[in-house]
Amino acid sequence: MLAQLVISNFAIINHLEINFQPGLNILSGETGAGKSIIINAVNLILGGRASGDLIRTGADEARVEAFFNPPDNPALSELLSGMEIPLDNGELLIKRTLSREGRNKILINGCIATLQMLSRLGSTLISISGQHSNQLLLGPENHLFLLDDFGVLVDERMDLAKVFDQYESLKGSCSQLSRIIKEGREKQELAKFQIQEIDAAQILEQEDKLLDEEKKRLKYAVQIREIISKTYQALYENEASALSDISMCIRDLNHGISMEKRLEPIIKSLESAASEIEAVGLELRDLQDCIEADPVRLEDVEERLQFLNNFKRKYGPSLEDIQKFQKRLSGMMDNLDQKEKELEKIELELKGTEDKILKRAIELSKKRRISAEILNSSVEKELALLDMEGTRFEVRFDEQKTLGSNEQEELLKKITADGIDKIEFMISPNVGEELRALSRIASGGELSRIMLALKSILARKQSVETVVFDEVDAGISGATAEVVGEKLQTLAQYHQILCITHLPQIASKGKYHFLVKKRVKENRTQTDILALTSHERIQEIARLLGGKVISKQAMAHAKDMLSQT
Repeated sequence: MLAQLVISNFAIINHLEINFQPGLNILSGETGAGKSIIINAVNLILGGRASGDLIRTGADEARVEAFFNPPDNPALSELLSGMEIPLDNGELLIKRTLSREGRNKILINGCIATLQMLSRLGSTLISISGQHSNQLLLGPENHLFLLDDFGVLVDERMDLAKVFDQYESLKGSCSQLSRIIKEGREKQELAKFQIQEIDAAQILEQEDKLLDEEKKRLKYAVQIREIISKTYQALYENEASALSDISMCIRDLNHGISMEKRLEPIIKSLESAASEIEAVGLELRDLQDCIEADPVRLEDVEERLQFLNNFKRKYGPSLEDIQKFQKRLSGMMDNLDQKEKELEKIELELKGTEDKILKRAIELSKKRRISAEILNSSVEKELALLDMEGTRFEVRFDEQKTLGSNEQEELLKKITADGIDKIEFMISPNVGEELRALSRIASGGELSRIMLALKSILARKQSVETVVFDEVDAGISGATAEVVGEKLQTLAQYHQILCITHLPQIASKGKYHFLVKKRVKENRTQTDILALTSHERIQEIARLLGGKVISKQAMAHAKDMLSQT
């Protein structure tokens, strides 16, 4: 519940601290005293938009603080957890500050928050019902949830939402895989051609480098043979070859070895050199025999090199890159086959989930329609008690037809996490008039009673703990006001109620009573609020009964009214 509300520098309010209590809290006072300003301040706590014009003259900023003792509500805890806001000792403190520059500062349990966060949180804490407020009950998007609350179908809707999430996830996976496979298949023919083309090329390892060397040999065969021949003649073949000269030197040195033993190692070195020169000469002779000019082979080599260079430009900068590319293509083909098997598996799972979600959605829809009939009758009975006898109320579904499995494709297109139903509350306050959307009801008095009737019926089901009624007495009086007061008393057994009223029949039903007064202090108008004692309540009820001049009869009547509550 809302335990305390602190308002500073807001409109004509200088500073107010209001300690509300469980049950029915009544706020009364003269017209223009500032009761609606208090409700506007509460709206700020709910995330309502505001401007610098609401800041009290002479002040730089306005501030509203609300202290809540919320119930043990898993949904609220989950919401706060998602916002990373701690729920300290089960207490909740919301502060909102407005500045003339238009800046907003919002703190929730000391954590900085956004207006959107505040709006989401506020709707779970307080519901304001007023003649001109944008209320929860008037939004068609909320009617389905209210119907589920009434029919005790929330758990079924949540279960359906979980299956729907699975369904959406599977649909997304199918769509993504199908797109990948489609794109893959479009590339498959090209990939097959590329793999076959690379296979047909029969590329060997390092082939381009080997061919490049062979090309050089073939292209310069004549020059190479001349160089080899000249070297071979100089080393081995000519009469004055290097080998002949060394052999002669060896013979001469052998004649002198008997005279100088130190010539022996020199002779051995020359003999070794002669042997190596002979080997080199023979190798040059053999190499010379192998090198031949072959224009045909040269042309073949050049064509093959040109072919490989074209391949490298097409598939990779090197032959190694071409081979890697071929492996990637083969892997892609294998992966595509695997993805098709995976898609078949997911499609089978999706079909099973479709059957499950349709079965649950259709069953939930049937239960909703049964609950809607009961709600229709309950609301009409409540409205009859509130002096609106003959009023017709109807929960209207977007399609009033029997749902069956033959509509599977159609239902799957319209299904959401909340099911297949879209509803709106329709009403006809006047006998003979057609049903119209609840949001289009014009009479403030009728609207107040309709909301009170709905809230009375949904009292045991609604999660919102604090309900504010701003001028619930608009357009009613007498016996009807008495009934409205009794309804508020009943509703206060399940919720904390804050009710602004001008009628003594309603004010006397309150458990706690606050008087809102406007006074002038130091040439400034300001609003004050007082928690009334038992005697002060009698005086206020008497004022509501008799006006400015309070008679003894009015006091006696007020005392009698309070004694009956």
